[in-house]
Amino acid sequence: MNVPLKLLDVIALLEDLPELGLYRGQVGTIVEVYETGVFEVEFSDTRGQTYALETLKDEQLMVLHHQPVAEGALL
Repeated sequence: MNVPLKLLDVIALLEDLPELGLYRGQVGTIVEVYETGVFEVEFSDTRGQTYALETLKDEQLMVLHHQPVAEGALL
């Protein structure tokens, strides 16, 4: 499923970025859209404290969904 990313989407990181201290599966929020396919993503702990703020590309991210998604609804 290829879902377009947008401001305030909750995402998961799809790859390890050890140079940034980030690893596959970490959850963040898109807080800025710079250009097509380029986003500022904020990573916060369970207390809401930001531990990373990085510019990432859409191929490094996956949108998370908190409700059922009908097949084809996000295309």
